[in-house]
Amino acid sequence: MMSRRPVNPTRRLGDGGSIPFVTSIQAKSRNSPLLSIALVVLGAILLIGYCYSNSGGSSNGIRDVSNLEGGASCTAEVLQALPFLKKAYGDSLHKVLHVGPESCSLVSSLLKEEDTEAWGIEPYELDDVSAKCKNLIRKGVVRVADIKFPLPYRPKSFSLVIVSDALDYLSPKYLNKTLPELVRVSSDGVVVFSGYPGQQSARVEEVAKFGRPAKLRSSSWWIRFFVQTSLEENETAGKKFEQASAKRAYKPACQVFHLKSYP
Repeated sequence: MMSRRPVNPTRRLGDGGSIPFVTSIQAKSRNSPLLSIALVVLGAILLIGYCYSNSGGSSNGIRDVSNLEGGASCTAEVLQALPFLKKAYGDSLHKVLHVGPESCSLVSSLLKEEDTEAWGIEPYELDDVSAKCKNLIRKGVVRVADIKFPLPYRPKSFSLVIVSDALDYLSPKYLNKTLPELVRVSSDGVVVFSGYPGQQSARVEEVAKFGRPAKLRSSSWWIRFFVQTSLEENETAGKKFEQASAKRAYKPACQVFHLKSYP
């Protein structure tokens, strides 16, 4: 995206030709100096507001990581939940595959953990890729792949698979194929982070990127889906996760489901 040329809010409004419409009105309002002053002040306020709105107020990178479709990002929530996932899965976190948007950022964080290997799949096209992300892709640590198709990994290639902000954009037709495929490449389970119903509202740019608005489903819908697709919930890991979360008064901003791997 082309960056706007910054506007200098300290530029004097009295300079010749700086704000043509104010100058024009002043010429016609010499008999009303108070009106002219009011218009100049109003123009200054509008100019300062315009400059501030274009400055952004916060970096695009942070906004992209922490927000999807105007709500909390489940990918960002994975990092918040990481200490509790360690309590629930222990050594199973030594070889992790993350599937979802912002996988480069999450994988980079996981690689800093002791005795942890991590890989990622970005299911959508990447925009404004950082040098660090390009390096991860070049090394094959992170792949850009359509998760509606079989994953390029052998069965049980990873101890744990974590998926976030990805399944919400799939219709049941593709979920029937994608979720079992994630289970196939795991040896110790799959952790699903999904948004709560009513948590987010679709934006035009997000629909353009993901192909459809997110379909945020209830926990009862997911549980029925797991049963229908013969996927078994990992109650032991789920209880450990809940107990560890309760001790630290941690409440996930997203729904978290724990699934067993195939025997």
